[in-house]
Amino acid sequence: MPDNFHKPTQFPSGRFEAFHGGDDPAETSRIAHETAQALLARVRADPTEAVVGRLVTFTDEHGIDAIAELWSRSLPRSLPGALWRIYLLRVLIRQDPQATSYLFQRGTEVSTTIDPVVAGAPIPTGPAEITELADRILRGAFEGDFAIALERAAAFCRVVAAGCASIADDHDVTEPARSAELTTRALRFSETANELAGCARLWRSDSLE
Repeated sequence: MPDNFHKPTQFPSGRFEAFHGGDDPAETSRIAHETAQALLARVRADPTEAVVGRLVTFTDEHGIDAIAELWSRSLPRSLPGALWRIYLLRVLIRQDPQATSYLFQRGTEVSTTIDPVVAGAPIPTGPAEITELADRILRGAFEGDFAIALERAAAFCRVVAAGCASIADDHDVTEPARSAELTTRALRFSETANELAGCARLWRSDSLE
């Protein structure tokens, strides 16, 4: 992953590695936590449509790099780490809604859990539906129960991971390179799902900082 992005950002699908940040990790962490807490407190104190709308679409205008500089190096189970992952998921979805909806739809077909219901996308799920879902998850982080938003994002990741794994199996013999790529992507989505679910549990116990 390149160290810096310029608009329009093209974020490689399935890449979840953190950006390189400043020279002082302690200062970087302090700023990340303070900005995340201040942002969430500000919007929850006055969750007007205009304010929430600007936050949801922030990366459309400014690119993912502005968010990454603040939060991408934060611990996965932290408030800035959680916000970073939700924003990143929205960017990944909107960058390629066709492919993402295909992976999600396959995941709903092979899933044996309630994750498709928790994620909340209409079935069948096309590009328009998956794009709307990305906005609703991020909007929910600011307007509703933050833990629910995190759980929905985690469920989305698990469904996509299941879709990636299923399609990887389809290509295992005929396209091994493609299969390996999808398997790696499934693992990354699974890891992100675990991180988001962990953040939800911490938020419910007033321990997410």
